[in-house]
Amino acid sequence: MKVLVTGGAGFIGSHLVDRLILDGYEVDVLDDFSTGQNENKNSLANYIIKDVRDDLKSLGTYDTIYHLAALARIQPSFDNPMKTVDINVGGTANLCNYAYKTNAKFIYAGSSSFYAGPYLNPYAFSKWQGEEVCKMFSSVYGVSCAIARFFNVYGSRHLCEGPYATVIGIFERQMLEQTSLTITGDGEQRRDFTHVNDIVSGLILMSEERWNGDIFNLGTGTNYSINELADMYGHKKKYIPKRPGEAQITLADISESRQKIGYAPSEDIKDYIQNWLKNIE
Repeated sequence: MKVLVTGGAGFIGSHLVDRLILDGYEVDVLDDFSTGQNENKNSLANYIIKDVRDDLKSLGTYDTIYHLAALARIQPSFDNPMKTVDINVGGTANLCNYAYKTNAKFIYAGSSSFYAGPYLNPYAFSKWQGEEVCKMFSSVYGVSCAIARFFNVYGSRHLCEGPYATVIGIFERQMLEQTSLTITGDGEQRRDFTHVNDIVSGLILMSEERWNGDIFNLGTGTNYSINELADMYGHKKKYIPKRPGEAQITLADISESRQKIGYAPSEDIKDYIQNWLKNIE
C-alpha cells in the first residue's frame, strides 16, 4: 500500500507518517516546509518539496491521499485572507483532482472552527470551502472522500512559538521560561483538547472504507476552559485582551465517528500535563 501525506513534516502530519510507516505502508510526503520541520522527518519516508497548488503530474499513484497541508490557524488568516483561501481551497481542489485522476481515496483534514461559524474568520471559511470541494469531487466524479474535523490537537512536536503555536505549546514554553501563562480574554472559553495519537488513529480508520464526503469529528467529547487548563500546570497566570474570530466553546460530538469507523479516543489531557510536568522536574 502506498500513500501520500501532504503536510507530513508538520506536527500532526509527521505523527501520521510515523504511524503509517510502522503499519507497513510506503509513504510519500508532500510539504513545502513553510511550517514543517526537518527534525520531524522520518528516514523511511520519501519527501517531495512542493506547494499543494503546484502541478502534481510528477507524483506517483497512491491508494490513499491524506491532505493535511494548509495555511493554518485563525489569527494569521486575518492578515492573509487571499493566500489562506488560495492555499486551503485551491490546493485542496488541486489534490482532489489528482485523486480523481489516479483513483485514490482522499482524506481531508477539516477544522472544528466550522462550528463557531464559517464566516467568523478567513481560516474557518477556507477550511469549510475545502470540505465543499471534497463533496463536489465525490458527488460529480465519484472520488472517495472523507472529511475529518480536528478539535484542538496537542502532543509532542506541537509548535510552542510563533503565529502557529498552540495554546498548550505556548503554556509549555512559558513554563520552561518561568514566565506567566498568558490567557486571552477571561479564560472561560472552552476547548476539546485531543491528543495527536487519537487524531492519527481516527484518520487511519477513515481510510479503511470508501466514503462520499462523510464528515467525522475527531475530538474527545469533553472540554475544559482555558482557566482550567492553566490550573493543571499550577503556575501563575496573566490575562491579555481577547482575540477576534475565536469560538467561545468547542466540543466534539463523536457519536457518528464511534458508530461508523469505531473511533475511540483514549488519551486524556490531564494525564498528558502531569507526565509533562514530571519530565521537566
